[in-house]
Amino acid sequence: MDPRLEYTSRLEARRAVSARHERMHIRIGNWRVLIALAAVVMAVMAWGYGLFSGWFLMVPLVVSIVLAVIHDRVLQRKKACDRAVGVYETGIARLEDRWIGVGETGDRFRDEHHPYADDLDLFGKGSLFQLLCTARTRPGEELLASWLRARAPVEELRARQQAIDELRPMLDLREDLAVLAASVGAALLPEKLAAWGEAPAMGDLRRPRILATALAMATVFSALLWAVKDIRAPFLVFFLLDAAFSFHWRHWLANTAAAVEEAAHELVLLSQVLERIERERFHMPRLRALRAALDVKGYPVSRRIRKLNRLMELLDSSDHLLMRVIGAFILWKPQILFALERWRRESGPLVRGWLAATGELEALSALANYAFEHPADPFPEFVDQGPHFEGDALGHPLMPDARFVRNDVSLRADLQVLVVSGSNMSGKSTLLRTVGVNAVMAFAGAPVRGRSLRISPLSVGASIRVLDSLQGGVSRFYAEITRLRQLVDLTAADVPLLFLLDEFLHGTNSHDRKIGAEAIVRELVERNAIGLVTTHDLALAHIADALAPRAANVHFEDHLENGKMTFDYTMRPGVVDKSNALELMRSIGLKV
Repeated sequence: MDPRLEYTSRLEARRAVSARHERMHIRIGNWRVLIALAAVVMAVMAWGYGLFSGWFLMVPLVVSIVLAVIHDRVLQRKKACDRAVGVYETGIARLEDRWIGVGETGDRFRDEHHPYADDLDLFGKGSLFQLLCTARTRPGEELLASWLRARAPVEELRARQQAIDELRPMLDLREDLAVLAASVGAALLPEKLAAWGEAPAMGDLRRPRILATALAMATVFSALLWAVKDIRAPFLVFFLLDAAFSFHWRHWLANTAAAVEEAAHELVLLSQVLERIERERFHMPRLRALRAALDVKGYPVSRRIRKLNRLMELLDSSDHLLMRVIGAFILWKPQILFALERWRRESGPLVRGWLAATGELEALSALANYAFEHPADPFPEFVDQGPHFEGDALGHPLMPDARFVRNDVSLRADLQVLVVSGSNMSGKSTLLRTVGVNAVMAFAGAPVRGRSLRISPLSVGASIRVLDSLQGGVSRFYAEITRLRQLVDLTAADVPLLFLLDEFLHGTNSHDRKIGAEAIVRELVERNAIGLVTTHDLALAHIADALAPRAANVHFEDHLENGKMTFDYTMRPGVVDKSNALELMRSIGLKV
């Protein structure tokens, strides 16, 4: 399927259905107004002039109730269609590179101490997370963010790739999940819901539950006895027993009601998403395992959710004025809360698993959505022998296809470092981010932007966007060497490090910078790390010579044409032989 054609076709279809529901909404609204006016006229004719019985007013009343139910369904369907329209409008915006500022930015996942998240623009406006994330629930967003922040084992990554490949063409499933989960969204607090399900139970409530039922039945029977035989004493006795029972359990009832009304309503909101997942049949082992996680003793979880939903509706009915009066005599609320507590004892410990399965399917669907929208992007190939990073025609996923230039990057055991020289704005930092972001996507299980990528398990560390901290009293240079210390420490892990150092140590004098830069890169190489170092200080190009053949120089060029600097952003071997700093200063009018 061509993504643009498919999205455009579906968008037009959903808009047409939404327009049809809008017309029905207006038509039904008009009919409801006419029927209300007709009811007023009939009331005047029946009670003002006595032309017919007032019972005939039941006809417009019944019709009005029926129309209200139909009207509500039409509005719900229109709302679902409008959400689907938004799904495909956002998809087309991504395809047309208009996606920045649209969707979840993931700002809450930012961590300035993470070894590469800020440097590679993983979170925030215009970030990788904003491009990838189509998840609507917190579990889905949180799991996708965790995949971007940490490398998974190779077997796990291969399982994700298989699942993503199966989900890639399933547009109907992704649309339904997006539409249904949109109503859940921020209302779902997974930790609070899981904590409610896993909270320790309060002993055996079977006896008080039976006692409450017996008291309620006895009270009803005594009320009938009073009404028929005019014997009121039993009713008064059982009413006092009801009051004593409620008073004895008052603290438990209040605490349980507060917890249930907050947590269980969230689970009911999630029920439609769970039921939609249950209807799907998968083939890949990972997806089948996720689907199986939604079964309880061979039965779909939707059955238990429906039971919970019925109990919540009964609990909500206790707030009605009539039930407040009657409920006190039949212990209505205590009985419902005992039943809800029994549900929590049986099903509560499973809630975390349901949330995890839902979140993982959403995260996999988000990456499958990216794979669908970028059919030319391949899955990376994982190799056992490392360190190894061999990318063919790599590009940056956050840049439009028309703007970036692809480059080949190869790092391995016999060539561990590329020292990238070049003038300002020539593409050095973009190359580092291109390598880093593609590695992050590979280790999340996603396709990569390139012709191919062969990569071994690596930890990623970057020093590209290290800033000072006025509040913390930390200078930029100190923040940078602290980050470098963090990267050196990462080399002690069980996998080699992929380091990305952009113009590092330029906060000190050239003498110290030259000595410090060579020492740090040498230590990283000796610790089996691979990576790239950029510089526009040609004095640092000697690092490659000092570490040859395990290091090599590459560069980017620029040209001055008609007083304007131009760049081709193509990486070439060797050291750059000129600088554009003076030309850039002159081009903006500085007299240099």
